[in-house]
Amino acid sequence: MKINKMHINGYGKLKGTNIELKDGINVIYGENEVGKSTLLNFITTSFYGISKKKNGKELSDFEKYTPWNNEEFSGKLEYILDNNKKYEIFRNFKKKNPTIYNEKMEDISKEFNIDKTKGNEFFIEQTGVDEELFKSTFLTEQQEVKLSDNNQHMLIQKISNLVGTGEDNVSYRIAMDRLKRKQLDEVGTERSREKPINILTREIAELQEEKEKLEDYKDMQYDIEENKNKLQEEIRELEKEVAIAKEIKKISDKKFLGNEKIKIQENIEKENLEKINNLINEKNKIENKEEKIEKDISENKKEIKNKIKKLNKNIILIFLLVIFINIFQFILIKNKYFNYIFLLTVPTVLIFYIFLKNNLKNKLNKKIENKELEEIKLEKNKIENEINIINENNKIIKNEINTKKEKINLETNLEKEKIKNKFKINNLKNEKNIENEIETIQNLLNRKNLEIHQYELDKNNIEPKLDNLSNLEEKLVNDKIKYVNIKNKNRSIELAKEVLTSSYQKMKEEVTPKFTKQISQNIGIITKGKYSKAMYNDEQGLIIEQENGDYVTANKLSIGTIDQLYLSLRLSMINDLSEEKLPIILDESFAYYDNKRLENILIYLSKEFSNRQIIIFTCTNREKQILDDKKIDFNYVVLK
Repeated sequence: MKINKMHINGYGKLKGTNIELKDGINVIYGENEVGKSTLLNFITTSFYGISKKKNGKELSDFEKYTPWNNEEFSGKLEYILDNNKKYEIFRNFKKKNPTIYNEKMEDISKEFNIDKTKGNEFFIEQTGVDEELFKSTFLTEQQEVKLSDNNQHMLIQKISNLVGTGEDNVSYRIAMDRLKRKQLDEVGTERSREKPINILTREIAELQEEKEKLEDYKDMQYDIEENKNKLQEEIRELEKEVAIAKEIKKISDKKFLGNEKIKIQENIEKENLEKINNLINEKNKIENKEEKIEKDISENKKEIKNKIKKLNKNIILIFLLVIFINIFQFILIKNKYFNYIFLLTVPTVLIFYIFLKNNLKNKLNKKIENKELEEIKLEKNKIENEINIINENNKIIKNEINTKKEKINLETNLEKEKIKNKFKINNLKNEKNIENEIETIQNLLNRKNLEIHQYELDKNNIEPKLDNLSNLEEKLVNDKIKYVNIKNKNRSIELAKEVLTSSYQKMKEEVTPKFTKQISQNIGIITKGKYSKAMYNDEQGLIIEQENGDYVTANKLSIGTIDQLYLSLRLSMINDLSEEKLPIILDESFAYYDNKRLENILIYLSKEFSNRQIIIFTCTNREKQILDDKKIDFNYVVLK
């Protein structure tokens, strides 16, 4: 792969800048502060996007390279892959995703995966190289070679790491020490005391012991709840019985009031009957008196009638005698005075007769018209009428009593049925002694409520202990989870140590020989044979064979030699990192090389990486002069 062209509309201090690159070596020259580092950053962010995170820096790349005057913050980069397919990337850096064109100028941006955080991952898909790997291998920035004598050991350590593990920032020994320290600090061992696993083990044992003590309260609470629930059920039943009994009492009271009213009427009826009996007795007395009077009257009437009959007989005899005398006188005496006397006698007798008879009749009538008898009869009639009235009233009262009894019975039965339906029962308690029944149930209910209250007090006394148990159980669970996590962490660390050891051994067997061979070749070329063999061991790290055959540790080499060695090692790795032959980008990487070392490294680059595009950023003309002197073809770009 190679970069063909770049057009920068606005990026940091670069504005309207056009750059064309070619195969092989490209030297981009510019004095300090003209924008070399900005151009380098533009290349990286064109491929991977610009970050708005500071990552420990004072400003993020987005803040650092955004044009000051709200100018266009964009640019385009044209590149070609090893399969000769050309692409153009246009980025508006204010947006997360670029627009990608193929050689037909078709927008193919959607053909690649788009990560929500990182954006379009087209370059990773095309090359298999992410941003971190790109920066750590294919791109060597100025700060990575600016090492003083005091920092020399850091570079030596990087070389040793690179040779021993294949990564310049990975040291097996340091990694193993850190894992052991992490294991000791974050887990602990059987022999340690104040480490997490030891503290947790003691704490779990203490919590478990305390939990077992508090478990008794849990059982006690269960018994309390069970007894309380049983009591509450009994109380509900008793309350139901009380409610039923009270309902029955209401019916009984209502029935009692109705019966009391009936009793009043029954008493009235009874009094009326007594009155009737008294009236009958009085009537009987009157009737006896009447009978006696009537008997007397009857006897008097009989006597008077006999007298009238006797008078009638006597009158008849007298008349017959007078008539006879008169006839005798008329026949025999023939005295007219006697005739006159006769004539006077007859009327006199007749008058006397009439007088006597009338007198007797009057007496008879007086007996018949006896006022006392009439009064008695009137009294008798009055009593009979009163008896009839009282009897009629009693009939009415009797009907009312019967009607009320029927009504009370009907209402009582209806109310009882309502109670049965309301409380869903088949039979009701007897109305008799219902008040005593209510009192008995109420007393029992009060005792049950007192028991419930006592259970509540017991429960309230236990609850703080159970809350403590709950907190203790929660803490115990959390501690056990922590213990499991620590155990898992310990297993993970042990596994990491095993993997690290296994990987390190594999590295020493497979990677280290490759790198030591590469170092041996490179150091021979760089030092013109002064040093020709390199070896690596765990005790000394990287050691170099001198001309006299003795070995010297790498940290005794000069800084320039170490710098060259480190760069050549990183460059030797790139063939294994991607199937694409990505450009090698060097930013002021030779600032501390002398001319001889610079000549050697440029020749080395031109020969060893002739199949790759090499981009060298520099602020000096030394690279141009050496390349011209050695007649090495290169493309020269000047930034102004």
